[in-house]
Amino acid sequence: MRSPFKLGLALLLCLAISPSCLSQVAGQNPTQPTPGMPSPGQMPPSNSPDDQGRERLEKEMQKKANEDREAQLRRDTDRLLKLATELKNYVDKTNQDTLSVNVVKKAEEIEKLAKSVKEKMKGN
Repeated sequence: MRSPFKLGLALLLCLAISPSCLSQVAGQNPTQPTPGMPSPGQMPPSNSPDDQGRERLEKEMQKKANEDREAQLRRDTDRLLKLATELKNYVDKTNQDTLSVNVVKKAEEIEKLAKSVKEKMKGN
């Protein structure tokens, strides 16, 4: 039978040397997993193939969303240029006493489209 002093000293030495030594001193089999704890072979790796695949898919989806947003911004800015040109032509055809309804409608359409472009550029 071991004395309490020797057992305590053995425990301290084992802790300093190796955690597996503690289980030997306590009379446990080091190959048996602790109840409630997964064995090292069962622990999921931090970068499993599923995680990598999910990250890759998320990046691809973000890239596609950015490409779609950029394409939409190009279409909207082309439309803004066309509307602004039309507005200028309408304004050039009017005189100082006449304001065409088309001019007001074009200006409102430009305003709405410009706000939409601004929001898309912010990423909303």
